[in-house]
Amino acid sequence: MASAIQNFKDGFSRLKTLPLSVTNQYQVTVNGFTNGLRDYLMEYYNLPNDNATGNSIGIMCSQAVLPGTSFATLEISDNYQGIKQHVPHFRNYIDSEFSFYVDAKHQQLKFFEGWMDYISGDNAPKTENLKDEAYYRRFNYPMRASTLVGSGPTVGYKCNSLSICKFDKNGNNQLKYDFVNSFPKSLNTTPVSYGQAEVMKVTVTFAYDRYLMK
Repeated sequence: MASAIQNFKDGFSRLKTLPLSVTNQYQVTVNGFTNGLRDYLMEYYNLPNDNATGNSIGIMCSQAVLPGTSFATLEISDNYQGIKQHVPHFRNYIDSEFSFYVDAKHQQLKFFEGWMDYISGDNAPKTENLKDEAYYRRFNYPMRASTLVGSGPTVGYKCNSLSICKFDKNGNNQLKYDFVNSFPKSLNTTPVSYGQAEVMKVTVTFAYDRYLMK
């Protein structure tokens, strides 16, 4: 018993001296858009090139959730009498949530609103009468390849380069998550009210096909 207590004390002492990972050292990158999405954001939302390509969006990320995953399992109960077994047959990737500060020109909010408009094929910017009863949506393809041999996709709404890079205070020990084929699934903003001023934020939930951890 004394040996177990001493081992616990020794282990706890070593734990206090270990360098631990902190939650406030990270960088988010949002880019890798198709030409169709980039042009749409520039034309219909008047976003400058840096915002339309996402290059200046990631730096405004105030909070992010590292991605998670789980297995869908199948229950087997007839291999051994009285014993149930579970085997994985499908891997699920859990949606990740990001919060972004919004500048005085509301460019971050326009960026994600425009992205979701592009996904849903929203033709409101082209419609003279926005209350037209004939208004409709025709959703865009997730990704449509270029007709040029060897070229990447030019039309589509999925992003090829959404990533989170986690590191320590010295910039070392990097842990990077690359999201494959991501897109905004839902969007929420900060409530506005009279009273003490707060920085406005937009919170976006991203869906994606899978992620790669490096």
